[in-house]
Amino acid sequence: MHLEGKIEFDKLAISDADLNDAMGYGMAIPDESVYKEVHSLLNNVASITQPRYEFFTTEGSLRTDDETLQVDDKIFHIGKIIARQLRGSEQYVFFTTTAGMEFDRLQHQLNAEGDIVKCYLVDCIGSIIAEKVADYMEMVLQENINQLSWKHTNRFSPGYCGWHVSEQAALFSIFPHPNPCGIHLTESSLMLPIKSVSGVIGIGPSVRKLEYSCKLCSFERCYRRKYTSISLADKN
Repeated sequence: MHLEGKIEFDKLAISDADLNDAMGYGMAIPDESVYKEVHSLLNNVASITQPRYEFFTTEGSLRTDDETLQVDDKIFHIGKIIARQLRGSEQYVFFTTTAGMEFDRLQHQLNAEGDIVKCYLVDCIGSIIAEKVADYMEMVLQENINQLSWKHTNRFSPGYCGWHVSEQAALFSIFPHPNPCGIHLTESSLMLPIKSVSGVIGIGPSVRKLEYSCKLCSFERCYRRKYTSISLADKN
C-alpha cells in the first residue's frame, strides 16, 4: 500500500486550546491582542498552506535483542523504547507529513521582515500543522487497515525515543521515489520544509497503541513529554 494526498486546511481543526498549548499558555488565557494577532495569522496561513502526507507499507524484520528494524538492506537502530512498542507488527508503515513549501515561504518572509512576535506565532502554528497532519495521516492509515481488522502503534520519528536523527537519510531512501511530500534533507538530516514529520508505525492484528514511554527517555525537550505531562496532570 502506498498513499499520498493533500488535506484541506479546515480538516486539521486547529483549536484555541491547540494554539494556547503551542504558545506556552497552557490553561491560561492569552491577552485579547494575542488572540487577535494569532487568528489573523492563522487565517493567512489557511489561505496559502497545502498540507501533505505520504506513506507506504513494507515487510521488515524487528530484532528486540539488538533493538533494530531491518527493511531490505537498510538497518535502523531504533533503540529499546521503539523496538518494544513495535513488537507484534506484521508490517511497517514509513511516512512523511508536511505543512508544505507555501508555509515555509511565509516563514522566510516574516523572518526577513524582522517581526519577532509574528515569527514566533507562525512558528507555533507550523508546529501544530505538522502534528495535525500526522494525526490525519494516522486516521487515513487506520481506515485502510480496518478491512484487515488490524490496528496501528504510535508513530515514532528519528531524533526521538533513542532513534538517532542521522538515520533520517536511510528512512527517506526506502521511499518509492525521492523527496516524499516534496521534502528535502540537508546534510545534517534537517527536513526542508522544516515543519515536517517523518517516521515509522507498526501495524497488525495484535499491536497496541501504548502511552509514549517518556519516563524511560532522557530527551527532556521532546514535545511528547510535554503532552504526556499534561495528560497525566489531567488524570490526576
